[in-house]
Amino acid sequence: MELPVKRYRITRADLVQYAGASGDFNPIHWNERVATGVGLPGVIAHGMFTMALVGRAVTEWAGAPDAVVDLSVRFTRPVVVPDDEDGTEIEVSAKVREVLPGGLTWLDLTATCAGVKVLAQAKAGIRPAPGSAVTEV
Repeated sequence: MELPVKRYRITRADLVQYAGASGDFNPIHWNERVATGVGLPGVIAHGMFTMALVGRAVTEWAGAPDAVVDLSVRFTRPVVVPDDEDGTEIEVSAKVREVLPGGLTWLDLTATCAGVKVLAQAKAGIRPAPGSAVTEV
């Protein structure tokens, strides 16, 4: 069973806002010269910001924030964010791997940016709320 794909736009302004909220002001997340100087292809999104967007998708599918009981990922590729109005887009998809007695549901997650997987071994455990996308699929 596959869940509806979720898409999230990321711009440099989002990175600045996330830096302020998280306290992570590493210049690779806002300064092109520093990012390319350390071998990155450009300014990259914070890994935890990327994970937060995946968490948002899981919460939306589950139907409530407290329905998410587990979320784990491994970061495999950076999310490069161009310095323009469009930024980039993260696409999050999920397949139901297993439904256990009691309703605990395990999702296998995929997150891509520009067609490239940016996470590996991404999974979530949820207890779907009534009427959630998981119970409707």
